[in-house]
This record gives sequence, C-alpha cells and structure tokens, in this order.
Amino acid sequence: MSAAGLGPLLREFRDRCTSGLVGAVAARRAPGLRREELALLAGVSVDYLVQLEQGRSSRPSAPVVAALSRALRLDAEESALLHRAAGLAPVTAPVARAVPEGVERMVGRLEHWPVAVYSADWWLLRWNGAWSALLGDPASQEGRERNVVWFEMTQPNPRVWIDPREDENYRDAIVGDLRVSLIEHPDDPELVDLVAALREVSPEFVERWDAARPARFRGMRKHVEHPDVGLLVLDGDVLQAPGDDVRMVVYSPAPGTPDADRLARLVSRRTGADAPGSALVVGQVPPPEPGTEPPVARAGGGRPGGSLPQESCVAAIARSPVTR
Repeated sequence: MSAAGLGPLLREFRDRCTSGLVGAVAARRAPGLRREELALLAGVSVDYLVQLEQGRSSRPSAPVVAALSRALRLDAEESALLHRAAGLAPVTAPVARAVPEGVERMVGRLEHWPVAVYSADWWLLRWNGAWSALLGDPASQEGRERNVVWFEMTQPNPRVWIDPREDENYRDAIVGDLRVSLIEHPDDPELVDLVAALREVSPEFVERWDAARPARFRGMRKHVEHPDVGLLVLDGDVLQAPGDDVRMVVYSPAPGTPDADRLARLVSRRTGADAPGSALVVGQVPPPEPGTEPPVARAGGGRPGGSLPQESCVAAIARSPVTR
C-alpha cells in the first residue's frame, strides 16, 4: 500500500459522494455515503469496508477496487489513485527531474511569456528571463525554500500580499497536487522526506494534507500588481509533458489587451535594459549529486498557476526575488 494510505483515500471519496446515488432522502448530519450504502453499491460486506478504511486490510483485489471506484463514481484519474493506494499498480518510478529536450526548447522560445518548469513534487528546474522579470530571479534561493509547497507552508512573513480567499484555495490546490504525486511515486526518497519534514514543521500542512482532495493542479487565473507596470491579469496554465510528470507553468495575457501590453513592456524593460538578450536566457540548475537534496532554484517565486479568478483579488509582487 502506498504511503498516502488506502483507508484515508476511501473515506475522502465516500464523504464526498452524494447519498442521492442510493435514493437516500432527508437531511443527515454526516456528509457523503454511509458505509452500509457504499458496501451495498460495491457488493462487499460492511465489515470488510471497515477493515479497508481502518487499515486492517490493505490489499483488496482488483475487482473489489474496481467495484468501489464505480460505486463512488470516480473519474479515471481518481480510480487510478485508488488502485495505486491499494498496491495495484506496477513498481513506481522516481520523480522525474530531467527536463525533456522539447520542454527545454519551449522555455527558450517562449521568451515573451513567463515560463518555469517544475518536477512533480514542485521543485523548480528551469525558468526564463520573462519569469524573472515578473516574479524576481529565483537563482539566489537555496535549500528546501526552492520548493513551492515548502515555501508556502513554512514562510511566516511573506513579502507580498495575497488576498486571503484566493490564497486559501491556492494552498489547498498545491497540497492536493502533492498528494497525487506521493500516490504515484510512493518510493521516491526525496518526495517522502519532503512530506515527512513538512508534517513535522508545519501544522498548517498537516491540516491541509489531511483535508485536501488528491487532484492535479491545472492552473488558475492570476491578478498581479507589479510595481513597475501596475495590474496584470494573466492565465496561469500548468502543462504536463507527454509521458512525463515534469510540468511547465506558463503565464499568458489575453491577446490585444492592456495586460499584454504591460507584460511586453515589463519583459522588455527588465530583460532588455538590464541585460540585452537575457529574455532568451534560460535559468537552470545542475543535476543533483547522489544522496543530496535536489539543487534546484527556489520555487517560492512564482506561485505556479496563479490564483483564483477573483476580480477583487490583487497580488502585490515585490521587486525582491522573495516572491510568492
């Protein structure tokens, strides 16, 4: 069974599921399906379901997991998570930290849009000059602060203001994404150590981890108040490389808008005036030494995918490389 836990995952899916699936009516105190209802839908005994949820039976058969997936109305990704948590998946590969050549080329070619590349456990691997212009140069950052989730969960005094509503949703999203990564890569030592360390030092992480629904973070719209050019509304998209779990975060404005003009002016000013041609320069990190923490650049700068599309939510980005 994966370190993410079959029992907690089953309970989460059951609590989320509507009781209307079995014709239940009238208000109830507890959310979701009762164990008796799920057992009936899946064709298993209530006692066996209790054993699964409590971790006393952690190796259900593939037909049982498939029946539970159908009863819980899981989509393909959720069903895959449940199968992996039950140990019904091939031996997992470690988290990929090598950037595919095609992704390398895209980071360099998209010089007018902020672009960064992350591993599945949210370590920053590459970034371009436009990324540094918008969010500060991450090259000077060290240690675990280079990891997005670590930065968000352990920095007590961020130097930017984020609307509390969008910040709550963003934090839940990245923790939920990290849960998926642990289910998919339960034997990756760096990822396991990261989660263990976060659970030790961050009560906030523990609370969000235990409550978050495992789901990939696909990106959100971002409102940025930049000190040089003012308000920018950008779409933050998280794109995954085919056949790889390396993901690329791209911030782009709608064409023909003031946001597009402001971003172009910012990138030209920061990369053109300070270092001619540096918009084409790709920031990168060397491969890790065996047995060491991945020497990647800080992912705190950038808040991958941005924040929720709230018209009133404005993120004030400081000039410092310490950004979120």
